[in-house]
Amino acid sequence: MNGPVLELNRVSRHYREGDARLDILVNAGFVMEAGQTVALIAPSGAGKSTLLHVAGLLELPDEGEVKINNAPTSTMSDDERTRLRRVTIGFVYQFHHLLPEFTALENVTLPQIIAGLDRRVAVERAGQLLEYLHLGARAGHRPGELSGGEQQRVAIARAVANGPDLLLADEPTGNLDPRTAEHVFDTLMRLARGSGLAALVATHNIDLAKQMDRRVTLRDGQLVEID
Repeated sequence: MNGPVLELNRVSRHYREGDARLDILVNAGFVMEAGQTVALIAPSGAGKSTLLHVAGLLELPDEGEVKINNAPTSTMSDDERTRLRRVTIGFVYQFHHLLPEFTALENVTLPQIIAGLDRRVAVERAGQLLEYLHLGARAGHRPGELSGGEQQRVAIARAVANGPDLLLADEPTGNLDPRTAEHVFDTLMRLARGSGLAALVATHNIDLAKQMDRRVTLRDGQLVEID
C-alpha cells in the first residue's frame, strides 16, 4: 500500500440547532500514514467524536473529501462505503458495546463471518487474537463475566479481527481505573505497532497521549499539531 491510510482534505461538518448553525469541522486537513499512532486531545464538545465518525465513514462531511488508502469516498455509494469500512477500519469506544449474549470468542468471530470469512477460519483467528491479548482463558466467558479491562481488550480484538488498516478509538480507556487504563492502552499500542496499524485515539489522558507518535487537537474546527 502506497500513500496515507487516512487523508482529510478541506473537510467541513456542521449541525443545525434551531436557527443556529454549529460549525464543528471547518476546512480541516489531516494525514495519517501506516503504522502511526496519533492522540487526539481536545475538550468535551470540541468535535472529537464527529471527527472520528467522519474519518470512519459513519458520517458524510458537508464539504471536502475523506480518502482511505488514497480512495476518495465522497463519490462512493452507501454500500461501497460500508464494505470499505468493514474491512479497512476498526472502531473502539469508551463503552465496549459487546453483545452480552455471546462469549468473548463469539464477539470476535462475528464481524469476520459478516465480512465473509469461513466460520472455522474466523473462530481460529478469534482464538489467536484473544491469546495474543492474554484472554485465551476467558474466551468462553460472556461480557458480564469479564472485568472492565477484559471487556475492553475483547472490544479491541473485535475491532482488529478483520485486519483493518486504520483503528479509530474514542476514549477507549475513559471508563477504566488508571491502572487498568494503562494496561489496556499498552495492549492497544502493542497491537498497533506490531501490525503496522494506523491508530487515531481520542483521549483526555495526557500521560498516555505522550506515548504516541503524534498529538493533535481541534481548534476552531481545524486539526492542529501540538507538542
